Amino acid sequence: MVVDQFSERLAIVRHRFVSGLESKIEDTYHALPSMQGEKPDAAKATAESFRRIHGIVGVGPTVGFPSSGRTARLAENLLLPAYQAERGLSAEELLNFKKALHTLREAVQAELQLVYSSWR
Repeated sequence: MVVDQFSERLAIVRHRFVSGLESKIEDTYHALPSMQGEKPDAAKATAESFRRIHGIVGVGPTVGFPSSGRTARLAENLLLPAYQAERGLSAEELLNFKKALHTLREAVQAELQLVYSSWR
């Protein structure tokens, strides 16, 4: 009984994670132009993106997305200095983060394909 309840709750968390995963990445892509510079809006956009990516880092491996979690950790680490300093990204940081975000998108798509094929 307890195992069944745990499995049910894990399935709910996993479904919720999967449902929001692609939109977190899309939202971060849309925020990229706003993340560069020293303006307060750049710091805000960077912080919001950091939190979105951090959510993937924290939950992904727990619900069966280990590659997405590892890749998200790399992207998160690129945002961390700007996030901690409450600033936007430099041009170089933004370029590196774009590359990491692209890699994250690929990892997520690969794992989602596995999930969707197992649901059939």
